[in-house]
Order: sequence, then structure tokens, then C-alpha cells
Amino acid sequence: MSPDEYCQNKAAKSGSSFYYAFLFLPPERRKAITALYAFCREVDDVVDECTDPSVARMKLAWWRSQIEGMYAGKAEHPVTQALEPHVHAYDLSADRLYAIVDGMEMDLDQTRYSDWAGLKKYCWHAAGVVGELSASIFGYTQPETLVYAEKLGLAFQLTNIIRDVGDDARRGRIYLPVEDMQKFNVTAAEIIDGHHSDRFVDLMRFQTERARQCYREAVQALPEADRRAQRPGLMMAAIYHALLREIELDNWQVLDQRISLTPIRKFGLAWKVWVGGGRGLIKRLSQ
Repeated sequence: MSPDEYCQNKAAKSGSSFYYAFLFLPPERRKAITALYAFCREVDDVVDECTDPSVARMKLAWWRSQIEGMYAGKAEHPVTQALEPHVHAYDLSADRLYAIVDGMEMDLDQTRYSDWAGLKKYCWHAAGVVGELSASIFGYTQPETLVYAEKLGLAFQLTNIIRDVGDDARRGRIYLPVEDMQKFNVTAAEIIDGHHSDRFVDLMRFQTERARQCYREAVQALPEADRRAQRPGLMMAAIYHALLREIELDNWQVLDQRISLTPIRKFGLAWKVWVGGGRGLIKRLSQ
């Protein structure tokens, strides 16, 4: 199996919404974004699958060495071997890749966030920086496009947090800011116990509006000159925003189930943006 095939399998097996956007890219850009996604999955799996934090730290340190080796032309892992040809072609900085690993390590150090400022920092490491790297692969001409990409990454991460509240709590993590939980009088014990209340709904409605504001700020920051190149990100935005709406329509029943969209619906949303250039989506998200 070649490094590119390894990354392709990693992306396909994940069932992620990102995979549907990759399908529409030219071959070289598709290989680059698939390798980047596989890298993110590999380091994320370290934290999710290692029960011993000390082992997880050693594995993350190993991935840092793999990044260093890749930029020295000595990639060893199939993911870094697949990514190596693209780091200079698309100006993918090592600092941003290290930042992703730092974000995974934050999950080992911290299971709660006191306020939005703290959670926002985590979201940047987990997704905002990935948005910036992705924008570089898709292609851009205006610096404002990186602002769009970062904010879109934050929106995606907040959507994930809203969707996964129950799953994360069972893993010992609650990403909802403590100050927000206190504001709506929702305790950690209620979330862990799966207690769905009107107070919890109000808390989640507040988080949903925060996510929507990130989507709004993202599309408003995207220069028209780069809209065509950034269609893959807009395709993902269409899918994630639809997911957020489904969660809302289900009254935020996220404590004991994982709400998702069907593959055919994801593909349909992606195709609509690709064909229409995202104009309708941008108008809708800007409101």
C-alpha cells in the first residue's frame, strides 16, 4: 500500500464530512488535503485510544519528531511520506502542524474550560489552524481568506462539541465553558448523567448561536476573489451547518445519542455548493 493509499483509506473509513469535499478537488490538491486530514486523524487517535496519558505524551512527542523529519526530507510514517511533497508546494508551515499536536496534548492536560476565551484557544489548535492549512492547499490570493478559514474551523469545532456533548462527557471531558454552564444553572453531574432539561436546552441554544456567529463571521471575511478556490471549505460549511440545524430541530438531544447526516445528504449538500459556487450558502450564513 502506497502512502497516498494509506491516507485515502484513513479518510474514507472515518466517514467524515471532510471526505465529501475532497472528492471534487484536482488530483494533487486532493492528495495534499487527504494527507493533511490523515495526519490530523492519526494524532487525534493518540489521545482517543491511549488510556495511559504518559504513553499518549510519548506518542505525540514521536509525531513531533515525524514533523521535524518530514521537513528535513526524512519522512518515515506513511502519512508524513504522503504529506512531504506538498508542504513546500502549498506553503504548509511546520509551526501550524506542531500547533495541531499541541492541541491534542491540551486534551491530556485539561478536561474543562472556564470561559469562552480558553475554549476558543483550544478550538484554534484543534480546528482553526487546520482551516488555515486547508485554505493554503485549496489556494488563495487574499490574506483575509486565512481569517475566513480560521473562523470556519472554529465553527466546525463548536459544532462538533455541541454534537458530542454526551460522548465527550462519558470520556471525562466537558468542553462547554464553566461560566456558560453556571449562567444557565447546568451542572457537570447533570451532563454526565444525561439529564436533558429546559436549562440544558437554553445552554445549548446559546452555544449554537455562538457557532452560527462563527459561520457568519467566516463567510463575511471570505474575499470574493477566493470564493471559487475555497469551495471545498464552503462545501464542508454547508454540511456542518445543516448538521447544526438538525441538532437544533431535535431539541439538542445530544446527551445519549449522536446526531448525524446520511452520506447521500452530505454528498448532495457538497454538490450543490460546488455547482453553485457557494453563493446561496454565503447569503444564508451571512444572515
